[in-house]
Amino acid sequence: MRFPRPVALLSAFCSAAVLSVLAGVQALAAQAPEGTVYSQVTVASTTDLHGHIYPIDYYSNRPEQLGLAKISTVLSKVRLGAPNLILIDCGDTIQGTPLEYYHNRIDNQPVDPMMLVMSALRYDAMVVGNHDYNFGLKVQQKAHAEAKFPWLSANTYKTGTDENAFQPYLVREVNGVRVGILGITTPAIPNWENVPNYAGLEFRDSVSEARKWVAVLKGRERADVVVVAVHMGLERDLATGERPPRQPLNENNAIAIAQEVPGVDLMLLGHTHRDIPSVTINGVLMTQAGRWGDRLARADLYMSRAPGGPWQVWAKSAQTIPITASVQADTDILHLAESYHTAAQAWLDRKIGECAKDLSAADARLRDTAIIDLVQRAQMEAGNADVSLTSVFNPAARIRRGPVTVRDICGIYVYENTLAVVEVTGRQLKDTLEHSAKFFLPYEPGKTAGELMDGRIPGYNFDTAAGVSYVVDLTRPPGDRIRDLSFHGSALDPDRKLRLATNNYRLNGGGGYEVLKNAPVVYRSSEEIRDLVIEWVERHHEIPSEPLNNWRIIP
Repeated sequence: MRFPRPVALLSAFCSAAVLSVLAGVQALAAQAPEGTVYSQVTVASTTDLHGHIYPIDYYSNRPEQLGLAKISTVLSKVRLGAPNLILIDCGDTIQGTPLEYYHNRIDNQPVDPMMLVMSALRYDAMVVGNHDYNFGLKVQQKAHAEAKFPWLSANTYKTGTDENAFQPYLVREVNGVRVGILGITTPAIPNWENVPNYAGLEFRDSVSEARKWVAVLKGRERADVVVVAVHMGLERDLATGERPPRQPLNENNAIAIAQEVPGVDLMLLGHTHRDIPSVTINGVLMTQAGRWGDRLARADLYMSRAPGGPWQVWAKSAQTIPITASVQADTDILHLAESYHTAAQAWLDRKIGECAKDLSAADARLRDTAIIDLVQRAQMEAGNADVSLTSVFNPAARIRRGPVTVRDICGIYVYENTLAVVEVTGRQLKDTLEHSAKFFLPYEPGKTAGELMDGRIPGYNFDTAAGVSYVVDLTRPPGDRIRDLSFHGSALDPDRKLRLATNNYRLNGGGGYEVLKNAPVVYRSSEEIRDLVIEWVERHHEIPSEPLNNWRIIP
């Protein structure tokens, strides 16, 4: 009796924790019944790649330690010790970089670049994520057809039927072990996405669907090991048990699946962009590989089978391998995606206007800035609106003095949101701004506004307004912080009706903005707000370099 491939396991990509598990496995092997056989299943995963292939930040045009070209190099080394590894992506794949945007919106004829590269890297499967719907079903279905691996989502159904819209699971035999891989998508997609982008589909409860399909894998499919890959994260803080504010109840359910679904050995997480090297809940090992290809997650399941008995998992470990400057990009992958990269870069470098001074979004969540007012101006003009709401999506956004390019605007507005205009009253606008101001914690004397930001709330869920003037008074309790709200120089009448420009994410309920979700829609654009801003700059040419200064935070 001997544990297989000990030398292979002692690779540079095994952490001290993994080596400790290996030592324990070898010690236990010495006590096992005569004739016991052993095996190992290695699962690698990425998640929330968001179109990242090249190791570059397209918005700053500077190198970054991320992307599939670098992941490929790490994968090659891991495969030396685990040639039969299973490789899974946990979703949000075909959206997120200008490379994917250019392909999906401007030249969708070639094969999707992510599917091309992931097929070359021999992915076994991909879970469908919420952002994989951003460009609509036509684009999504084309990319799906071009993948040389299945897209998994056991809880996505054709509306009103029991017919799965995607393959629910995959079974692979690895080193004599039958491994079932189940895919689950966050069912909260209707909270954010435009209805036409998922027309004909419904997203069912993740826990009940996981229970149903794990039983199928353990029963009919005779899986020795069950891996559940989810485009979801941990729904609670493990230290406090608290749910993050403004999170839809069904958005993240990884903990519930681990606690309520028997038979799960390993869970691969996604959606929340967190680095979770290893955590075990109710005996279920979990790992999450960050975002954008900045990490590769690796899980090892050590198996044993006594004579005449079934395979059993008797040890398991997980880790995330960071992508660092020392990891070289795979030149074959760079070459494979080169034409897409070159086309995107040419589009980004197109000059569209001028700016008289340097602009920055670095502190745009703390004060009014000209760079965010540019988005407000474009939204108000395109929607013929009285008032506009927007967020800071990228605090690193910059516009340098001199020529302004498409790249500059893409760096400000990084999402594929579309414009919506709703009718609200003055009272409803104040309620909306009060909701936004809950981004800040209760006031503590001596602390700055920056120190009072609630880290549990994503910064993109703090909206500011243009078209009205107001003060956010942090000394007041949440829900009563908006002071001196005025419109055209006069106190805003609570009953006055206003045309308010916002984005489809807010309109569909994103961030818990219930007033906007329920307001009458008076105008909708199919164009992305990013494109509306580009068009605004092309029309006006000169970007205003001074802020509107219509809102401020005190003290």
